[in-house]
Amino acid sequence: MENKPQDPNNPPPPQNSWTRSLFVWMAIIFGLVLFVQALSPSDPAETGEAIAYSDFITRVDDGDVRSVTIAAGPTGNATIAGTMDGGEKFKTVAPADANVTDRLLGKGVAVQVREEEQSSFWLILLYQSLPFVLILGISFFVIRQMQKNAGGGAMGFGKSKARMLTENKQKVTFEDVAGIDEAREELQEIVEFLKDPGKFARLGGKIPKGALLVGSPGTGKTLLARAIAGEAGVPFFTISGSDFVEMFVGVGASRVRDMFEQAKKNAPCIVFIDEIDAVGRHRGAGLGNGNDEREQTLNQLLVEMDGFEANEGIIIIAATNRPDVLDPALLRPGRFDRQVVVPRPDIEGREKILLVHMKKTPLAPDVDARVIARGTPGFSGADLANLVNEAALMAARRGKRLVAMSEFEDAKDKVMMGAERRSMVMTEDEKKMTAYHEAGHAVVALHEPASDPIHKATIIPRGRALGMVMRLPERDSYSYHRDKMHANMAVAMGGRVAEEVIFGHDKVSSGASGDIQYATKLARDMVTQWGMSEEMGPIQYEEQQGETFLGYSQSQGMHVSQETAKKIDAEIRKLVEQGYARAKQVLTDHGDELETLAQALLEYETLSGEEIKTLLGGGEIDRGGPSQPALPSAGSSIPKAKRPKPGGIGGPATA
Repeated sequence: MENKPQDPNNPPPPQNSWTRSLFVWMAIIFGLVLFVQALSPSDPAETGEAIAYSDFITRVDDGDVRSVTIAAGPTGNATIAGTMDGGEKFKTVAPADANVTDRLLGKGVAVQVREEEQSSFWLILLYQSLPFVLILGISFFVIRQMQKNAGGGAMGFGKSKARMLTENKQKVTFEDVAGIDEAREELQEIVEFLKDPGKFARLGGKIPKGALLVGSPGTGKTLLARAIAGEAGVPFFTISGSDFVEMFVGVGASRVRDMFEQAKKNAPCIVFIDEIDAVGRHRGAGLGNGNDEREQTLNQLLVEMDGFEANEGIIIIAATNRPDVLDPALLRPGRFDRQVVVPRPDIEGREKILLVHMKKTPLAPDVDARVIARGTPGFSGADLANLVNEAALMAARRGKRLVAMSEFEDAKDKVMMGAERRSMVMTEDEKKMTAYHEAGHAVVALHEPASDPIHKATIIPRGRALGMVMRLPERDSYSYHRDKMHANMAVAMGGRVAEEVIFGHDKVSSGASGDIQYATKLARDMVTQWGMSEEMGPIQYEEQQGETFLGYSQSQGMHVSQETAKKIDAEIRKLVEQGYARAKQVLTDHGDELETLAQALLEYETLSGEEIKTLLGGGEIDRGGPSQPALPSAGSSIPKAKRPKPGGIGGPATA
């Protein structure tokens, strides 16, 4: 997306308006204080050192006083200020009944008499009102800022927080959206309706009032909504579902009404509500008795979308990754009657997304977006944007002017496996244990026909793991087969079996805990959800909650008898033990390959899938230079209980 020059006729609002207002008020108060000081009369009696009246009389009798000025006060007391023979200034107050004038004249002191000036009425009023003016000014300033932050009005509670983005501000079109062609085609007619409403009206057709974008985080739902507004050239209001909910009941409903009032004034337009599940959850499903704030807001939203008043030209687009929790009234025809699934992109989509993000990146000739797309299955649009950014940052750190394929490979490894931890100190025994563990995964994967190809094997600590074997599928897969599940369980057990075969039963480490957890979870799903146990039959024993595209699922156990639960546990153990036996058989038959690969990992630390095939095929690895520097083998300063686990078969194929 290109940054367009700012329109001189439509300058952006000042970013420091709050600071500027504060400085204006401070300047006004400072000027008011200076004004008061300028009006204050200068009083000579206010100068000089204050002395006691008795000391003053003593000085007069001693002949130390040169001149005085006597000012009569309103209470009869006289303020006397004067100068000593030595030039010192002084002041004192004489009581009303004191006859000091004759004494002063008798000592030859120069006496000047004046009446004390009275402060004017306006000056006194100004002095007394100044604190109230300051309090009122500060209160007005605070309330004004609160109204600005809350959207105006009476503290802004009832005003909508929707922000309008015009076509001049960061315009996005369908050219900036790639990898979700089907979703884009479904929304294309909304753009055509906004451009030419009469085209549909002539045939009696009505455009859907609402479209619900459903997809995993980072798949481009918000970008797609902005592209619709950019293509249609209409105002685009954006707001989050959480902006409607406040602590006071009725505020959210008021904001919904105000949002639709603004939309009517700018129709035709698009209103985009992000994360609508924050306000659109099932009613009566928990808190309150139907009158709580969230349900009031949802009721008002339902009425505005399809109530007595027609909202012509206003199209509501909402986004969520939890459509299963939305209220059914939101999804009925007339409201969000069009659900557009925004899935994770396939290999073709990933290639297009990479090309979009690579437009601003200077690329080396060896960069192939197709190869990168093949090696990033399961990545969303946001993940691919992050991958390109990481590659650019890596090239900048290395002082390069172009981003080469090596940077993309390193960035991909960093995103998928974590950053390398070459500074981590490992003992020789730990390195050896990790090398045989990862070699066990790799050898079993090579001899399991249904397993995905090996992309890379490493014993360099990355993230929380001491080593990893990453497998990548040759193409995008959308379902599992039974033979692949059994192969994945065998590969997962390969690391644990390798440790037992090489180091003995008593030297097996806890590094395979993640592998065991993965194999157990896979076996449980096979038995309880996918009907792949001959003993239990094609029956579902656990309910799966959540959408399949979210990348995770939550299971809730069903009511089964104790006898059935025992059979389920027995079948799960049977499947895992079968995978263990298959891995042990492979490593027993191909112990020489396990030894060769482990020694190569100790020497090179990282091997690609092609290098592993070449090595086990009898060839030699030629990298045209010295091998990578080995990790320090001194004693580790990290407590052993807190060290990462030396396991992990990695990769989306087993995630």
